[in-house]
Amino acid sequence: MAKVSMKFHVALTEDALKALNALRKAEQDREEKWVAARRKELIPPGTSRRTAAAARSDIRAQVARMRRTGEFGGTRDDIVTRAVREELRARGMDRKWPKPPEGAIEAPGRPWGTPPSAPMGDGGYTDRMSVNLPYSLGDTVRRAAYWTSKEAVEALQDWADRWGDGVDVTLREAERDGVPAELALTSAAGRPSAPQSALEIRDRLRAQVVTTGDLIRAAIERATGASQPEIPDQTQE
Repeated sequence: MAKVSMKFHVALTEDALKALNALRKAEQDREEKWVAARRKELIPPGTSRRTAAAARSDIRAQVARMRRTGEFGGTRDDIVTRAVREELRARGMDRKWPKPPEGAIEAPGRPWGTPPSAPMGDGGYTDRMSVNLPYSLGDTVRRAAYWTSKEAVEALQDWADRWGDGVDVTLREAERDGVPAELALTSAAGRPSAPQSALEIRDRLRAQVVTTGDLIRAAIERATGASQPEIPDQTQE
């Protein structure tokens, strides 16, 4: 059986989560008012049970269609799904991508050699949420993130081989690989310190890395009204 959805776990700020939930609530209220008005119009007092049942079925079908077209927000997953599609279009990532090497996109977290886009806790991400995207869209998100970031990630790996990862990254990698922290720090201590010019190169490379979480967070900002890149006009090729 073909997979119908792909689940992503995304870290985000409290404000972003509140804005998304508020949008969902507003859309839910708008949808419920529309349904109530349609039922009042199509099912006046005295309507037969058969006619009323047919009208309710027709209203449900209309709601489903309007969710698909975006006329209604639908569920939180529906809202994020539409925004992810728009975000991919805006970034020029809405296309067919080659399949990454086996196992390349199955590892959890950010790509090897890059720091978290923001830490959990004070000053960073405070909340997490799960979102289900249609499987084909989720696969596009994963492939787009991998291929867009591939060159920068490889350059960061070369940089780390030369200068080391830094204490934070070293400890995270050690924890993920089951290496004692003391051993990891001792091994890293023998490497030369990176000069400022090398650190600036590392920062530029890190800025070029895009993860699935980055794309979904940007999509949520787009859906909730934050400034994001314009969507290209598809008629102007």
